[in-house]
Amino acid sequence: MVSNMEGDFRLQDSKIAIIGLGLMGGSLALALKGKCAALYGIDSHPATLELALAKKIVDQTDTDPAKLLSQADIIILATPVSTIISFIEKLPSLTQNPCIILDLGSTKRNIVEALSTLPGWFDPIGGHPICGKEKLGLENADSDLFRNASFVVTPLERTSLQAKSAIKQILSAIGSRLIEMDAEEHDCILASTSHLPFLLASSLSHSTPHDFAPLIGPGFRSTSRLAGTPSHIMMGILRSNRENILNSIHNFRNSLDNIESALQDENYSRLELILNQSRASYHFLTEN
Repeated sequence: MVSNMEGDFRLQDSKIAIIGLGLMGGSLALALKGKCAALYGIDSHPATLELALAKKIVDQTDTDPAKLLSQADIIILATPVSTIISFIEKLPSLTQNPCIILDLGSTKRNIVEALSTLPGWFDPIGGHPICGKEKLGLENADSDLFRNASFVVTPLERTSLQAKSAIKQILSAIGSRLIEMDAEEHDCILASTSHLPFLLASSLSHSTPHDFAPLIGPGFRSTSRLAGTPSHIMMGILRSNRENILNSIHNFRNSLDNIESALQDENYSRLELILNQSRASYHFLTEN
């Protein structure tokens, strides 16, 4: 990396290692291709690495992180939450090269706590792109996945100006909008805007009889879409953000109870009022 002076960072001169070449890591590699000095891909699945090389998504690959991480100026952790935390614990034994560490985890508090324990040669910063698909894997990677998406950054107290500059340049290169907040606020908000919707989609899909399939239309498909996300991806999120998600479930249940009560009592004027309030909320939330 060019200089260690604060803020003195040039993306085009940096070597970036991405741990995990699934949907997020693969899409990020595609978006950064040609915009940095080198891209290294690390994944536990040899077939994924073969595909990455065949499509020329990255310059070098390996299943063994130690073989590539020492060359990296920036290490990006793009695996599920539980794997990110495990990998952070291993990082000091894998490289002693001074570098910036960025994660893409969907929850932040536990990850930021883990990042804070890293030795001084690491310059850590938390991140979470607010985008994705229910279809995962490198084969579904998209160079435009991050374009016009919000990208939450959760700096640590120790995060340098250089690391912040690096992230700003990366986000500019991939077309994302930076939003900075602390880890606790992030997890509280995402419980309602991301984690609860997954559970609602799962509940809707699980409670709908299979023999209703011939009458499934676009409304059901769009509402239940997130249920297609593999459960192993979500379990680390649900564990690490349990309390916030339970609060979101409680608030949602109260809202659904109000709708049920109005319908049960045949209080259609109250039901219409609730639905009108919901419609106004929908427009505010999705248009701002």
